[in-house]
Amino acid sequence: MIEIRNIYKDLPDASSNEVFQQIFDNEFIKIERIISKGQSSPDNFWYDQMWGEWVLLIEGFAKLEFQNDGIIGMSPGDYLYIPPNKKHRIIFTTPDKETIWLTIFIKSL
Repeated sequence: MIEIRNIYKDLPDASSNEVFQQIFDNEFIKIERIISKGQSSPDNFWYDQMWGEWVLLIEGFAKLEFQNDGIIGMSPGDYLYIPPNKKHRIIFTTPDKETIWLTIFIKSL
């Protein structure tokens, strides 16, 4: 049976910790809904992922920093692709309401 879900419904409480929810996963892609509320990456921490990551900001506002490439701000509707092993970190998410991300990880073949 086909089941319809809504990206905005049943949001978990992210006030103390960012929440990662897997929506779909197979041998080629992984899709997650991420809910942030004021969280950012720890100082001196960089994501360095082996998979490419397509990111869509659905709600809220965020700032990402890319090693050697500066800082970018993201607003609802903004999307980008982060190549594998591109070091990046989150330096800001909206503290007074949820920031909702949709991420698609493209697994290496």
